[in-house]
Amino acid sequence: MGFFKFSKGSIAGILIIEPKAFHDDRGFFMESYNQKDFSDNGLPDPMAQDNHSLSKKGVLRGLHYQNNPSAMGKLVRCFKGKIFDVGVDIRKGSPTFGQWYGEILSEENMKMLYFPPGFAHGFLSLKEDTHVYYKCTNLYNPTCDKAIVWNDPDVEIKWPLELIGGQPILSERDKVHPLLKDADNNHVWKQ
Repeated sequence: MGFFKFSKGSIAGILIIEPKAFHDDRGFFMESYNQKDFSDNGLPDPMAQDNHSLSKKGVLRGLHYQNNPSAMGKLVRCFKGKIFDVGVDIRKGSPTFGQWYGEILSEENMKMLYFPPGFAHGFLSLKEDTHVYYKCTNLYNPTCDKAIVWNDPDVEIKWPLELIGGQPILSERDKVHPLLKDADNNHVWKQ
C-alpha cells in the first residue's frame, strides 16, 4: 500500500508504474512487483515468464510481439543502465492503431512500463551494460512470434538516436521485419 504510483499512458492499456524506493546510507530498498497491487491496477495475474537482456549502448531490440493465441503483454523495467522503451498499438480496431508510446526507463528513475497484449515492443539502449528485465503475460511461442520494423515510416517513432551518436546496432532479424501495414498482426482486440 503506497509502494507504487500507477498512471495511464496516452494509449489505452499502457500503464506507467513508479515504485517508491526507501533510501538511506546503505543504499535503497524497493518492491519491484506486488501481485495484489498490480492486479488491483489492471495488470494480468499471474505473469507467465520473466526475461532478462543485456545490451551495449546503441543496441535496438524490436519491435516484437506475439500473435493470438499466444499474445503477450510485457511489464518492462531497466534495473541497470538506461533505455528508451517503446510500444506500438497493433490492435486491429483500436482507435490508436499504429500509434506509439515511449519513455525513458533507467536505474535512476526506476520506472516500469506495462504494454498489454496487442502492442509491438522494442527499446534502444542508451548506456553500456544495460540490463532490461520484463515479466510477460504468456509463454514464448515461436509459431506466434512476430515483429515489425523499428523505423516504419508510417509509425514514425522518434528514437533518440542522437543520444547514441548515430544508427542503432540491430540483429540481422531486426533489420528485415515487415512494415506494420504488411505485418501479420491478427490480434483480437476486445474492449
